[in-house]
Amino acid sequence: MSTKNNRYKKYLIWFLDMMAAEKGAADNTLAAYRRDIDQFFALTEADVEQISSEDVASFVGKLGEKKLTPKTQARKLSALREFCRFLFSEKILKDNPTANILTPKQKKPLPKFLTPEQINRLIEQAQTHDNPAFKRIGIMIRLMFSTGLRVSELIALPENAINYDKRQLSVCGKGNKERLIPISQTAIDAVLDYTQNFRSNFIIKGKKSPWLFPSKTAGDGHITRDAFFKELKKIALECGFDMHLISPHTLRHSFATNLINHQADLRSVQKMLGHESIATTEIYTHITSQRLMETVKQKHPLQRLKI
Repeated sequence: MSTKNNRYKKYLIWFLDMMAAEKGAADNTLAAYRRDIDQFFALTEADVEQISSEDVASFVGKLGEKKLTPKTQARKLSALREFCRFLFSEKILKDNPTANILTPKQKKPLPKFLTPEQINRLIEQAQTHDNPAFKRIGIMIRLMFSTGLRVSELIALPENAINYDKRQLSVCGKGNKERLIPISQTAIDAVLDYTQNFRSNFIIKGKKSPWLFPSKTAGDGHITRDAFFKELKKIALECGFDMHLISPHTLRHSFATNLINHQADLRSVQKMLGHESIATTEIYTHITSQRLMETVKQKHPLQRLKI
């Protein structure tokens, strides 16, 4: 590496010191920044005081030639953006050469989901257990599939979250925004059975709990995300399901996909899920579109003809 090209190391040390002191970057993050910026100067002939947009574009191109994934390319470009932003703020660079560089597009995987039949199998399997903890998981699965709650919202539901007369569930979501979600009579009946017959199993004798799904041991007083996930996986394993399909978020995806499959209005689904942007909700239309295409490929009579 030439002396000219090697001059960046002084500025890199300043940059890493700033990231640690002002932004609290962890050691692993700082090490990653160092590797990525070292790689930039190893792959280009850039002078640190005259980095151009052409240098950055050349770097991104060479990352592509190395067959790195778009995610890895984006991470390395992000490190370089931070470094150039720092150089510009310190007046070492006259402008920010990364300002107009596009981040490599990352392919977003479609959300995984379960069919209503698979959800029912999970619920029925949970109900076969004598252990109240598994019966409770069955109730939570039903409630999640009926309302599309985030797992963080589900575990922290207050006992009075459901208006049984109006068949509505009130939840405080991201940004402390409250939303009302309609809830099926089947889910209401299941929750009522739980509260009347075995919710007390999860409360210390002589105590009260404000939570719908309390816990005797958890610090927050309600079931934890990890406890829910572990018991959900046990039930799914007993059902013989693919473990890659199973997560608390899968149940939320299943709720939304089921609604879209039954021609629910996209804006209504957005409100029930608590999405800020309709674009986030539209991912579920891609799922149904993909399934429709697969069905056409498999079932359309022209697929059997050799043309």
